[in-house]
Amino acid sequence: MSWGFESEPEVAAELEWVEEFVRDEIEPVDLVVEHAWNPRDPVRNALIKPLQEKVKERRLWACHLGPELGGEGYGQLRLALLNEKLGRTHSGPVVFGCQAPDSGNAEILAHYGTDHLKKAYLEPLIAGDIVSSFSMTEPHGGSDPTGFRTTAVLDGDEWVINGEKWFSSHALFAEFLIVMAVTEPDAEPHRSMSMFVVPADTPGIERVRDTSVWGHEEPVGTHQYLRYTDVRIPAENILGERGEGFAVAQTRLGGGRIHHAMRTVGLVTAAFEMMKRRAVSRTSKGRRLADQQLVQAMIADTWIELTQFRLLVLQTAWRIDRYQDYRKVRADIAAVKAAMPKVLADAAGRAIQIHGSLGISKELPFGKWVLESYHMGLADGATEVHKVNLAQALLRSTQPDDGLFPPYILPTRRAESRERYAEVLAAAADDGETP
Repeated sequence: MSWGFESEPEVAAELEWVEEFVRDEIEPVDLVVEHAWNPRDPVRNALIKPLQEKVKERRLWACHLGPELGGEGYGQLRLALLNEKLGRTHSGPVVFGCQAPDSGNAEILAHYGTDHLKKAYLEPLIAGDIVSSFSMTEPHGGSDPTGFRTTAVLDGDEWVINGEKWFSSHALFAEFLIVMAVTEPDAEPHRSMSMFVVPADTPGIERVRDTSVWGHEEPVGTHQYLRYTDVRIPAENILGERGEGFAVAQTRLGGGRIHHAMRTVGLVTAAFEMMKRRAVSRTSKGRRLADQQLVQAMIADTWIELTQFRLLVLQTAWRIDRYQDYRKVRADIAAVKAAMPKVLADAAGRAIQIHGSLGISKELPFGKWVLESYHMGLADGATEVHKVNLAQALLRSTQPDDGLFPPYILPTRRAESRERYAEVLAAAADDGETP
């Protein structure tokens, strides 16, 4: 049995380079780039593309993908160590070619796309030349995708899509959308849908409105409310087989959830570091904040929660690498996803408190991170749903007890122990000792 908490020297050296690169090169870019996902922005391209080239030279580009797709084939554990460095920045994932939703969409295309779809969309997506959108959620069906109403009907050699999709991620910039639609209305719910690649300029796609998110300062919302009216796409644009939409979705959602958690470790770490610096730098009534017991409690609680969460993320990543089957780690991923919003909200909230009026101002990012914690509580499934899924998984293998009382009550266990050690107790009594 081997067990340890240290990275190999070459991995540690790369992580040290990444940390310095993020601090010195990426964080300054965050302050002047309007939106790192927008490949049509000349300022963004002038600043981010040279950084992307440096990352490619270091062989750190798209590390979540295998070498056959232009990535480095990192396992999830190594990805966790990388992503927690990138997670404290806006531009970091884009600079390293592992941003959502493109990373998950690339995995779907790699697993289920035809040669044509890979050539037309996967290759430029991996190269960082285009971005994509995941168009799954509907106005009337959020946490329950079995209630989706968007349909796709095969008409000759084309699929015809009709319906509405809410909060299609980064559709404002996307060259193509991955759309989930009902194709088998008479099948059981989890076998009723399929997933498709839809070029963003296909006739019949109506941008009902752009949707902004609180805490994000872009002037135009990048997520869109879309209406599909008789949208026709080639029959080969289906991903996987008919009715496999849920299975295809899990290819990206399982990894997406753990990657969100990896990056959240970075945000919480950043909040924690600023809390400590403020605590040792400011005084109140002649004493440093760091010497106030309530501030010390906030610092201690944040470190404990951050460390517990980080270890849970790393253990889950390790289990994904070990089993190579997301179905076997669904409970672990649900636990990580459920824990993530509270850890971030608590850390950002305490950082606000320690920084006072500066903390609630837009001169520090904590308010944005508090709102981001609510985003994390909804992205890729609501926290409550993941808690239910986790509990069901934990209880599924637990056998019920028969009898009026549970067999683990102390009187029962004590009687069993006395029966088991009857000879020893009897011998001790014969020797004059009280058993």
